[in-house]
Amino acid sequence: MPSRKEIQWSQLRVGVLVLVALAILMALVFLMSGSSGGLFARKLELRVYFRNAGGVKVGAPVSLQGVTIGNVIKVRIVPERRDSPIELTMRVGKEYEQDLHTDSIASIDQAGMLGDNFVDLDSSHATGPTPRNNAELPAGAGPSIQDVIRTSNVTMEEVTGLVRNMNVLVSSLNNRRGTMGNLINDPSLGLKITKIATDLETITGAMSSGKGSLGKLINDDTLYTRANSAVDRLNRVATDLDEGKGSAGKLLKDDTLYNNLNSAVSNANQLLAQVNSGQGALGKLAKDPAFAQKLDDTVTRLDSILTNVDQGKGTLGQLVQNPALYNHADATLSAAQQLVQSIRENPKKYLVIRMKLF
Repeated sequence: MPSRKEIQWSQLRVGVLVLVALAILMALVFLMSGSSGGLFARKLELRVYFRNAGGVKVGAPVSLQGVTIGNVIKVRIVPERRDSPIELTMRVGKEYEQDLHTDSIASIDQAGMLGDNFVDLDSSHATGPTPRNNAELPAGAGPSIQDVIRTSNVTMEEVTGLVRNMNVLVSSLNNRRGTMGNLINDPSLGLKITKIATDLETITGAMSSGKGSLGKLINDDTLYTRANSAVDRLNRVATDLDEGKGSAGKLLKDDTLYNNLNSAVSNANQLLAQVNSGQGALGKLAKDPAFAQKLDDTVTRLDSILTNVDQGKGTLGQLVQNPALYNHADATLSAAQQLVQSIRENPKKYLVIRMKLF
């Protein structure tokens, strides 16, 4: 069993441990405070005087170009400064000292229409030296209660105009003006929409039950089976083509067709070369001027003969152009046809065989 002295020593160690833990926790809380920069961080206090505090309270944030760099730690009235009696004391982090200047302008802004007021520092046009601790910064124009009321009045006027336009719109809808008014107040249009919805329900029900073309297209597996079969066939055809089977496959894979085509092109080139060099009948026809002259003479003579025939000259011309020759030939053919007909009808009259005995 432990002695009394050992128990007291154990309790003392527990108490010391608790105190150390509390001290560490408090240090961490102060070190992790965002706007103050921590308990051990170096601070820079600055002062600014306004005519009106504008609702700024102790603890309000202080921002530089929109970035929070500190807080307001004191707000008091200084009667000696009649023009600007409100003194705001700000505490900012020492690390922002290089971004501040003695002519940086401090103004009071509001975070939105219903937000709290805060102090905003503007160094965009400042060129002065870095301020020292407890330095005074110039104050900018802060928003007065009249500015807030004026802004609120403008906002209320806009809201009133919006409400007025909404009233006009609702009145137009209730009076059946425009398409939306008829859409809302016309009962026949509602009945038509209801009928359309009923017809759509009927159509979708028929489609779900497999009726009609669309129903069969959705519910019948035949189309899918056929499409799947067609795809399988296309795959087989593509495989055969890739393997060089069939005429199309040989056309793609066999080099014989390419060789034959190449040979045909070579022969055609050789033939054209011979023609261009005047060899052979085609070459002479294309290149020999004597042959061309003979051909031209032949064509000229043929044209002369055809001209004489067309004019009725010569035997062939008379045969083509003289109608009397045609009539005589037609009469001769007609007489011959009659003679053949008579012979067929009475052959004894024309075919008599006489025999004489000596």
